Amino acid sequence: MRKIKSESIVNTVADLCAKTNFELPEDVLKSLEQSVALETGIAKNILEEIIENSDIAKKEQIPLCQDTGTANFFIKLGRDVAIDGGNIYDAINKGVSLGYINNYLRKSIVSDPIERKNTNDNTPANIYVDIVSGDKIEITLLPKGGGSENASALKMIIPSAGWNGIKAFVLNAVNDKGRNACPPLIIGIGIGGDFASVGLISKKALLREIGIKNENTFYDDKEQELLRDINKLNIGPMGLGGKSTALAVFIETRPVHIASLPVAVSMQCHSCRKKTITI
Repeated sequence: MRKIKSESIVNTVADLCAKTNFELPEDVLKSLEQSVALETGIAKNILEEIIENSDIAKKEQIPLCQDTGTANFFIKLGRDVAIDGGNIYDAINKGVSLGYINNYLRKSIVSDPIERKNTNDNTPANIYVDIVSGDKIEITLLPKGGGSENASALKMIIPSAGWNGIKAFVLNAVNDKGRNACPPLIIGIGIGGDFASVGLISKKALLREIGIKNENTFYDDKEQELLRDINKLNIGPMGLGGKSTALAVFIETRPVHIASLPVAVSMQCHSCRKKTITI
């Protein structure tokens, strides 16, 4: 059994909060740069400004966006790990508190959805833990902005609607609110599970690196089909028209009840901030 001090997790998470909000992942940046060649006029100018913003944020170590999001953590916790001095949930939240306060990141979490009182340290985080083999802890952070989250959607589709029903729902969701989510978008789609789990797998889908194909060839084809059709909507960068409405579409699935076909669409803005670290 390997012991990892709680304080080590806290400090790692605090640093991760800063780095993730300051530096756009290479796969996203590369996709944006490739999209520049597809556009002209204002769409091209917007993409160039997004890339310039990324360069400035990394150089100056300042947030890519003023909305530094809800902190979503996806944890792979080795079963041969013992956390010394606390538990994984408390350590993550303490790290978020330190990271957001010490790096002057915007605190966007309120303690009650109606009373709207700010917690002043961006906690609590959303923390999802999977127990895996080994003696390490893999921590992935996805700060999700409110604008893109508000554009996300979930629907319980009747199974007989099949792929055509899923596709119609996704295209309608993007056409309806995609321009509000600061495109070009990365779109995570969850299919299956139940009402509670389908939203989570749609969010997990956003963690895939752009350019990495779906291991299931059927869903890989469907991702490319959706990406082509979404980019024909002419929503474009920041919703002002163009060919680059989305950079990628990722589909994740899980087993489902015979009477159900839940589908969730998790919209992510062009500032798809994600980073993984292993302790």
